[in-house]
Amino acid sequence: MKRLILLLAGILTFLMLSAQVIHHSRILDAIDRLADQEELSEQSSYFSINDVFRLRTVAETAISPDKRYIAFTLNVPRPFHHQPGGDYRELYLYEIASGKKQAFVTGTSSVFSLGWTPDGNSITFRANFPKANGVQVYAMDLKGGEAYPLTQHPTSVRQYAFGDQNTLIFTAIEPEDDNRRAFRNEGFDIEIYEEEQRHISLYAHDLRLGETRQLTSGVTVFDFAVSPDGKQIAAAIAPNNLVDDSYVFKRIYLVDVASASFTQLLDNPGKLGKMAWSPDGKHLAFLSASHVHDAVVGSLFVIDLQNPEPFNALRNYMQNMRASAIDIGWKDRNTMLFASEEGVDIVLSEQKIGDAQRRILIEPAKVVFSSFDCNDGLVSFSGNTWQHPPEVYSFELRRQNLSKLTDHNSWLGSITLGKQEKIVYDARDGLDIEAVLIYPVNYEADKRYPLIVYIHGGPEAANQNGWNTYYSRWGQVAAGRDYFLFMPNYRAGSGRGVDFTMEGFADLVGKEYEDVIDGIDYLIEQGLVDENRVGIGGGSYGGYFSAWSSTKYSERFAASVVFVGIGNQVSKRNTTDIPWEDYLVHWGFWNHEDHEKVYDASPVKYAHLNQTPTLILHGKDDPRIHVSQGLELYRALKLHGAGPVRLILYPGEGHGNRKNTNRLDYIVRTMEWFDHYLKGAEKDEMPYKYPAKLLKN
Repeated sequence: MKRLILLLAGILTFLMLSAQVIHHSRILDAIDRLADQEELSEQSSYFSINDVFRLRTVAETAISPDKRYIAFTLNVPRPFHHQPGGDYRELYLYEIASGKKQAFVTGTSSVFSLGWTPDGNSITFRANFPKANGVQVYAMDLKGGEAYPLTQHPTSVRQYAFGDQNTLIFTAIEPEDDNRRAFRNEGFDIEIYEEEQRHISLYAHDLRLGETRQLTSGVTVFDFAVSPDGKQIAAAIAPNNLVDDSYVFKRIYLVDVASASFTQLLDNPGKLGKMAWSPDGKHLAFLSASHVHDAVVGSLFVIDLQNPEPFNALRNYMQNMRASAIDIGWKDRNTMLFASEEGVDIVLSEQKIGDAQRRILIEPAKVVFSSFDCNDGLVSFSGNTWQHPPEVYSFELRRQNLSKLTDHNSWLGSITLGKQEKIVYDARDGLDIEAVLIYPVNYEADKRYPLIVYIHGGPEAANQNGWNTYYSRWGQVAAGRDYFLFMPNYRAGSGRGVDFTMEGFADLVGKEYEDVIDGIDYLIEQGLVDENRVGIGGGSYGGYFSAWSSTKYSERFAASVVFVGIGNQVSKRNTTDIPWEDYLVHWGFWNHEDHEKVYDASPVKYAHLNQTPTLILHGKDDPRIHVSQGLELYRALKLHGAGPVRLILYPGEGHGNRKNTNRLDYIVRTMEWFDHYLKGAEKDEMPYKYPAKLLKN
């Protein structure tokens, strides 16, 4: 069977190079059939590339008002014989008492933003169904039947919540100007950059009368939370509908639903996250940066709405904690619930207003999750462990009972996974650094192995000790090929408190990068890793680190993968869609104020030092790190470097790949790159080709 697969894969590769011979969808249809036949005849004992595209993962959960059900969405891989695109997202209902699961929306649809009508009789969600004006809000009765629209707005609905049983609050972008539409219809499809923005406005929709009132204008509402009585809305408002505004210029306002008036509640500095009303409507909890230069939305504050104080007078409940809050809710009118990143772990805690100490509910190393839903003592979330991708979990506050309720990937039971663990090592200045380490599946204690270093983006993020295998994160695919995979939580990231984050301020690729080198040296000293077979890769800021590794630190790395990464910090800052965020939380000064320091932190400056084979991959429509960054790095390495270099461009993709075909190409191509330069006997340039092994490695 394997010989047949290789023969057909070779034929398919030839056909892919001959675009006039066979249509793309027919090729992928053949690949699908080939994969299906293979699964029937043999089961791999390790996790392989085709397994990445078999994973079904729970995305979000929502508890019914009566706590009888948990609605959840499930990401389902799009078959390769379908039109290329992202995963489908199906809707299911889990009955808590019986443990039964019922399908509500399946097939080729995708639903998002789960909720419930206040009476609990219907599940609500957003979807882009045919014959509608983009994304609208829908409901499905628990008794069955088709989904029916709650909104029929002229533009797509972005966020929604119920004010009461008969009032739906939502945000949507304002309709296009009539003159602009007429101009475009005449064939003038020019774009006036950043000046044609349309605000995201807040609306109240009367479900009985079918009437909609606009509550805000002249500003953009990026997020909101409705008070328990439905009379007020806490809104995250910014002056412009620009990405930069969504990052650093949101401030908290109160919107009166009846009068459609809004006033600023708090002049919070810098980044702003989720807001949540207390059940009695007297307090508003919110996540925020601690100050204007703090890159992480990881501090927790509460404002008394009857006696509001300025931001600098509010208590930061995360102060002096080695943690970053990531989500909030309320247990009762005096007690908050919050989830926090704490190194490589996730913790759920409760915190009474005014108390100095929290109470930990879900301890570290139990489960990894990024958000939760809570209702009267019951918590639900999409959770994962290092052995299993995201499933539906519940946690009962009174009994302290944590339960995994679903299993959509039972086939993983027949797969041998590489051991994964948290490790701690000392950086050169003595600071302890946490990391996740995945072992080769066939690990032997007296043998040194090739290493792939995965660098997270941000840098205001962190790796968790949970499921770490996706198209852009090699995880168990690398373990199955007998690599160590090292995922350090370098300083400047989240999960260790504000001081840890600020270690990277105005010192890009300084101490933060040294943390990575020190971790590699630690693994070498432990006798685990072959120092001559170390590769590195990552996306965004991880791509930046990888470009830095193939230039300034090229002598340390035998292979590098740069995904949507930075080549030249000077030009990056002048082409990104978040220049203010970059200035406020990363640099603290503009290019013209210290041009040399910015260029000193640019990989292209050291392209002449390159000897590392470097694979560059970039979305052609990336607004965050412009495609020109990949082009600059490629050209500099091609002209001045000594190592092989290849540039892959993905048309239609932005800051990361959305289409399943491009995700497949990425993981196959990058693993082949590592295999060639970290495991191959010959170090000559890897031949130009399309990946020969598409769904089977």
